[in-house]
Amino acid sequence: MIEALKGDEIITKAGGRFKLCALIQRRLVQLMDGARPMVERNGRSDLEVAIDEIMQGKIEPQFDTSDPETIAALPSKA
Repeated sequence: MIEALKGDEIITKAGGRFKLCALIQRRLVQLMDGARPMVERNGRSDLEVAIDEIMQGKIEPQFDTSDPETIAALPSKA
């Protein structure tokens, strides 16, 4: 199991469990569609890369204010 998912830190970074789930799903789609990882892959799966990107603050959820149902995985501004 991925260690980062055992604690609450990643949930806090994403803003909640549901936002975390949506963020991971969106980033997985981006990675599978050919987006470059923002962290070293080191033989890890897309899921592990997406979680590491969240933990390192490389991506964060961004909401489209015109459509509250929309969430995207975008690079963080930090």
